[in-house]
Amino acid sequence: MIFLRLFYEFFIVGLFSVGGGLSTIPFLANMGENTGWFTLSDLTNMIAVSESTPGPLGINMATYVGFSVAGAGGALAAVLGLMAPSVIIVLIIATFLNKFRNNHHVEAVFHGLRPASTALIAAAAFSVITMSLITIERPAGGPFWAISGLTWHLPAIILAGAILLLTHLPKVKKLHPVVWLAFSAAMGIIFEI
Repeated sequence: MIFLRLFYEFFIVGLFSVGGGLSTIPFLANMGENTGWFTLSDLTNMIAVSESTPGPLGINMATYVGFSVAGAGGALAAVLGLMAPSVIIVLIIATFLNKFRNNHHVEAVFHGLRPASTALIAAAAFSVITMSLITIERPAGGPFWAISGLTWHLPAIILAGAILLLTHLPKVKKLHPVVWLAFSAAMGIIFEI
């Protein structure tokens, strides 16, 4: 039963997260709250690991969640669930593309998806920034906008600021992004950020 639940939850994520891996983050945050499979802190760690490893972010996160919930079978169910909507939609579009290529309604749908995708990615970026730099405390059972306290993660803010400044220096700017990932990972381990 857990495999079916993993498949279903990630099918929903794959169906509605238009725009790539970062657009899955709001859906995953909601999934964590609804299922209790992982916390926001776990999600932050998953994002860091998934962004640092090869492969698509969404697939890496589905694998991680599925494996942590139900082992290798859970990882497979979650990944298949995440991929299934894309495969189904591509097959349907490929079947009917030539027939509807110049249809004004189809063009309007694709134009409508662009801002939705942009908004999902912007929401994901905002979520990653807030999860990394601040902790928002909310009263139990209160509305989502109620905030009872904020905790700033000063070491993470200093690291983010240092990297932002360093990446704008002419000689340092040319370093490969892997160097920055390795540097950030090392600082995170050393200072337990």
